Amino acid sequence: MRYFTFILLIITLAISCKKEDNNPVVNNFQVDSIFINNTYVPNGKTINGVDFKNISIRIHFTSKVDTTKFLKSKLTISSGVDTAYNHKFDNSAQVLYISPSNKLNPLSQYRLLFDQGPNLGGIFTSSYTTVFRTRVDSVPKFPIIPDEDLLTLIQEQTFKYFWDYAHPISGLARERYGSGDVVTSGGSGFGLMSILVGIERDFITRTEGFERLNTVVNFLINPETDRFHGAFPHWINGTTGKVYPFSTYDNGGDLVETALLFQGLLTVKEYFKTGSQPERDMCDSIQKLWEEVEWSWYNKNQEDVLYWHWSPNYEWAVNLQIRGWNEALIVYILGASSPTFPISNEIYHDGWARNGAYPMVNNKTFYNIQLPLGFDYGGPLFFAHYSFLGLDPRNLSDQYANYWGQNVAHTQINRAHCIANPKRYQGYSADCWGLSAGDIQNGYSASSPTNDLGVISPTAALSSFPYTPIESMQALQFFYYTIGDKIWGEYGFKDSFNLTTLWYANSYLAIDQGPIICMIENHRTGFLWDTFMANEDIQNGLEALGFSY
Repeated sequence: MRYFTFILLIITLAISCKKEDNNPVVNNFQVDSIFINNTYVPNGKTINGVDFKNISIRIHFTSKVDTTKFLKSKLTISSGVDTAYNHKFDNSAQVLYISPSNKLNPLSQYRLLFDQGPNLGGIFTSSYTTVFRTRVDSVPKFPIIPDEDLLTLIQEQTFKYFWDYAHPISGLARERYGSGDVVTSGGSGFGLMSILVGIERDFITRTEGFERLNTVVNFLINPETDRFHGAFPHWINGTTGKVYPFSTYDNGGDLVETALLFQGLLTVKEYFKTGSQPERDMCDSIQKLWEEVEWSWYNKNQEDVLYWHWSPNYEWAVNLQIRGWNEALIVYILGASSPTFPISNEIYHDGWARNGAYPMVNNKTFYNIQLPLGFDYGGPLFFAHYSFLGLDPRNLSDQYANYWGQNVAHTQINRAHCIANPKRYQGYSADCWGLSAGDIQNGYSASSPTNDLGVISPTAALSSFPYTPIESMQALQFFYYTIGDKIWGEYGFKDSFNLTTLWYANSYLAIDQGPIICMIENHRTGFLWDTFMANEDIQNGLEALGFSY
């Protein structure tokens, strides 16, 4: 009997010990580490590019836990709403495996939180939270169509910004979506050229296009519309014609914006100059506006350089010289071409071209590509676009550069930087590239390889179609088919996006939409280049400055 009692005691102790092993007494514990798809994610950190189709999460604890006392409410995966998940523990009771019950969404942000408090038989002393963002879904978001049809679709949708969303009174281009009465001079120049493309592509009739363009020209030549020594301001009230200050001291003439506007106006003049009598009358009004711009007056008391701004209240207070290399070559071309107020050859060479000094001439190599002009790595890509919507770079050369070679090199360097991706931004690739000026989160910036904020602007690659047709088509297909559900809208591609932070602009800007439609047309037909370059004043100006074209 005593032997039986002893055996029973041994068995009872053994069972008791076994139960204690399975359900250990847990005091305080913490999460030691979390791995998402085998990538370690420190507390408070974020990882990108997680496979949304196959997600596994592994949580390591600092000690054994009581797996029977897991409070699922303390562990959440959320993206607006909580995500259901499955879980299991390993045999050591120190590792928890979880996986979402359903497939997560691509290009989405999720927060994983293991909250502090009683759990797993003990006290979890401090919370552990991480954020993960899922990768791109490569499945096409729209039906695949031939490339030429895709180019037409992009042009037609983008055209709507300048046609459907133009200011209802002046016909000029609103500065951006939502800007109300604020219209932009330079962006309107792009818009005028877009309307010509619309006529050529049969988006509208010639009569419809002429009526809109005539409305614009009549508004510009109206004495109530502000001009300053013939130059228009950066922003204009589209109803009254009065200057809308761009900044405190910038409430007068803006010579660069004026040049971008006249690049468009002179292209319109060439297109309609042999047309009907009303069309020729409109061309006469454009010629009058053209002859009244006092380009040579903007050299500020006979200095050998042109100045960007002049204000009737603050005169030259902005004090910004127009020197190369940037987007403003067209200013000096038009200044030299003026039949009434031409600039001298010396102003071009001494002022704009710095007589070849850096940062006009560069000739250094970046990503094994030699850059003829400009700051190191080329700067934002709009430098290769704004002056060249009408000014034809294909055979354009002077003593400083071949401008076709310049723009091709600039574009290739910009793309090569995005492929190299030295800051390791999510999404950058041979298909997703292009740094230029545009909206960023909570602001605006001129993005470039030396000012890379992780924001891609579709206008950068798409307006570069003439220079990099294959590479720009790759980008177009990515923008439209792969992430078009995020960035394609009523007026074409929205201004910019950041696949690292999963931010997408809701905006459209005239100065970014215009180059897309115009430069795609130049790539396809050379139409705008051929039309603008037919102007005799422009030809005279180029020859006066020593250009071959």
